[in-house]
Amino acid sequence: MKYAFSTLGVPGMPVPDVVRLAAESGYHGVELRAHPEEPVHPGLVGHERRAVAEEFARAGVEILTVAGYARVAEAGDDEPVYEELHRLLYLAADLGAPYVRVFPGGGDQDPAEADATAARRLGAAAEIAADLGVRILVETHDSHRTGADLARIVGAVGHKHVGALWDVLHPWAAGEAPAATHAVLAPYLGYVQVKDVASAQDGTPLPLGAGAVPLAECLAPVGDGDGEQWVCWEYEKRWYPAAADLPPLLAAGREHLARLA
Repeated sequence: MKYAFSTLGVPGMPVPDVVRLAAESGYHGVELRAHPEEPVHPGLVGHERRAVAEEFARAGVEILTVAGYARVAEAGDDEPVYEELHRLLYLAADLGAPYVRVFPGGGDQDPAEADATAARRLGAAAEIAADLGVRILVETHDSHRTGADLARIVGAVGHKHVGALWDVLHPWAAGEAPAATHAVLAPYLGYVQVKDVASAQDGTPLPLGAGAVPLAECLAPVGDGDGEQWVCWEYEKRWYPAAADLPPLLAAGREHLARLA
């Protein structure tokens, strides 16, 4: 296993501090929240992108993902979604990140229509992703919370540069067993995003192992896979400012994950 954390847990933290925190806490990589309120976002120009990549490289910390907010199943015109996807893909390529995270965002559309919209957009973007050496991962989230939901999209695309990001909270909260989620997502799985909360109804982030999310069940089948397996801790401090600060929790969180591997 290789371990990363998301900068959603350290909102606004400057890049040098993020890199230092990862290195000191024993994390191999970082998932970068790509939003204008963060230091890294698609609006960065060339020399700024190079500076970010060099900062990580000097410390031997990998940029795992550019975590964007494109909603690939969202109702409306394709062009704005394509534009956002392209901006994220080129940012990831410039930073040397292998993945771009996107959301389904299907809203209350008919599921079949949302699936078709997402598959069409992802299929078109997959060719650019392939040229850039980046893989688009759709997260188990919002309109497609379960592995079964998400597999309908990525399975329809059928392209190796489009896959799944298993955020373990959402399928579990929706009542899907971790073994069932893994079974349907395994052919498409990029990596696993872990978190812990008190219950399916209370999303306040907790230290890993302090809540109700069955992390051992989620990671057991992942650890049985071949090759390099990434696990990323997404601690939602940005959405829950009253939650405990993440930095003091990171080392213990990594140790907890290592015990479960």
